[in-house]
Amino acid sequence: MAAVGNRLGDATSPYLLQHADNPVDWQPWDDRALALAREQNKPILLSIGYSACHWCHVMAHESFEDRDIARLMNERFINIKVDREERPDLDRIYQTAHQLLTRRPGGWPLTLVLTPEDQTPVFAGTYFPPRPRGGMPGFADILRQVDEAIREQPGAVAEQNAALRHALGKLSRAPDEGGASALGNGPLRTCRDALAASFDTVHGGFGAAPKFPHPGGIERLLRHYALTLTTDDEPDRDALHMACYSLRRMALGGLYDQVGGGFARYSVDEYWMIPHFEKMLYDNALLLGLYADAWHATGDGLYRRIVRETAAWTMAEMQHSRGGYFASLDADSEGEEGRYYLWTPDEIRGLLDDDEWALVEHRFALDEPANFEGRWHLHVQASFSESAKRLGRPRDQVVALWESARDKLYRAREQRVRPGRDDKVLTAWNGLMIAAMARAGRLLDEPTWVGSAEQALDFVTERLVDSEGRLHASWRGGRAAHQGCLEDYAFLLEGVLECLQSYWSDSRLRFAVGLADTLLARFQDEDSGGFWMTADDHEPLIQRPRPLADDSLPSGNAVALRALQRLGHLLGETRYLEAAERGLQAASGALARMPEAHASLLTALEEHLYPPEIVVIRGNMEATASWRARALKYYTPNRLVFTLPPAARPPGLLAERVAEEGAPVAWVCHGSTCRPPARTLDALDEVLDQSGGSS
Repeated sequence: MAAVGNRLGDATSPYLLQHADNPVDWQPWDDRALALAREQNKPILLSIGYSACHWCHVMAHESFEDRDIARLMNERFINIKVDREERPDLDRIYQTAHQLLTRRPGGWPLTLVLTPEDQTPVFAGTYFPPRPRGGMPGFADILRQVDEAIREQPGAVAEQNAALRHALGKLSRAPDEGGASALGNGPLRTCRDALAASFDTVHGGFGAAPKFPHPGGIERLLRHYALTLTTDDEPDRDALHMACYSLRRMALGGLYDQVGGGFARYSVDEYWMIPHFEKMLYDNALLLGLYADAWHATGDGLYRRIVRETAAWTMAEMQHSRGGYFASLDADSEGEEGRYYLWTPDEIRGLLDDDEWALVEHRFALDEPANFEGRWHLHVQASFSESAKRLGRPRDQVVALWESARDKLYRAREQRVRPGRDDKVLTAWNGLMIAAMARAGRLLDEPTWVGSAEQALDFVTERLVDSEGRLHASWRGGRAAHQGCLEDYAFLLEGVLECLQSYWSDSRLRFAVGLADTLLARFQDEDSGGFWMTADDHEPLIQRPRPLADDSLPSGNAVALRALQRLGHLLGETRYLEAAERGLQAASGALARMPEAHASLLTALEEHLYPPEIVVIRGNMEATASWRARALKYYTPNRLVFTLPPAARPPGLLAERVAEEGAPVAWVCHGSTCRPPARTLDALDEVLDQSGGSS
């Protein structure tokens, strides 16, 4: 039989290209590879990962570059590589299958063996060493055993496959009528209490190590605090404390890159000290928006600094020259995890003057034992105020010393071998960062950040939208690839709505309407409500997921429902509002059972129960600047502010908002209830004060 050969050399994914020279006959997931498995009656060895994944690299070096293991793989399997970032549908399905088969969560690399006829998993695991080690079975042994079991026990395999497919189908079904609950605010308060129960009062965050940022939970606490300002006798300041303390501890820890800005994916310890060093675009998008909101709610300068540094890092290291945002930075450089970020005290001492060194040594406790394999990863041990007291200097001088020292450390670090960058542009993740940069730029009055978001949105609309208005999921090197999923449409729609609040464009609004209409036409569950992860014309897979709970990303349903509600209220379009309500009703049972797992979906529920306040200001842009500043003065996450120039020609309800001769006019609406137009700034003040805008 002729050799199949490795077919990854023409891939758009940097992760797949990393494996193009393996002796394994890797195939991309496509009709040709699946047909080959059926024709040769070979099981499929499916490996799912991503380019910034440390353990993916380890398994590649240990097993996929080993010629003996590669020979075994090629003889007995059709080997398929998938980039989980390009194919989140496949990743979600097979991560779920892994959990059903092993009764424990998965991760990356994800390793499965599938039947050739219908791609049902027979075996699932994650990382395996090439040969038995540390109580773990060897990969080569697993391959032989699984292949033999498939061939020698077909009845048992068929029975397991039938049970697995039944379980996957059950997970995809909408709850029956008995599982639905009335839409009330109970889950909002239950979620807050559940987060409090898992809150780490010492180090911030939730749960034990390994510790993830959980941006959805923090956003929920911030919004819960804001909601109680208007609904309760006393605002829930404990909710605000849990959110802000968590953000503070993360910002001062090693999870945050103290020299270059930006956040790593998670911390391996409870202190936020040592991260898993990869930097993902989506983490930084979600956290950038959160820190901007935290600054807006508290005025704390730490949060403003983190926003500025993270935005600067995003534009400098993660943005294509034409605008799109890249996917990730690797955990490894020169074959070592975290090497790029680590220091020795002598190295730092040689870069700084005496005053700078005295501060840096104290601030990061460089006189204490090393915290990562004999070297130091910078983790703040003393605040600027504490260092000021120790050094006998005013605090502003200490801050200036750190800025000078940081610049020197950054320039020295730039001379090192940099971690690899996955430079593909993902539509969904770009939607998240577009929303975050536009929002942060609007709140902190930084037009450069808004411009960055606008450039990214232009990039996506020009390169990732086909002639029929459908989205591709990924772009790299001039080539768009893969059919867009729910997250692509939902996250991008939310990004467009944030951009419209920063800078109005009739064409952008039309694009938003097109995204919303595609969600309804292609992804909506017409029978039960809510949205499928894949479109109705998507490639048939063993499951059609219905994502409700958050994972590392907010759920596609959550973002779709809240974006549809906001667009529906803005335009007075009942189709969007009705679709959102049906989706919430379909998810009501899940919200009642475990609201803390659905934090992002609770935002959509909150905005259903307490419709967002839509402020539309129309008039000459220079004249309306002070009006918009007034509407944005306080932390009111349930308020959307749109400023339209006189020449705008929007559809729907907005068409009725007309300003005479460019003089500013503002309309303030809660749901379908609108107040008389405000024609002076004092009148706008009065309307906003009555709605709780002076909190």
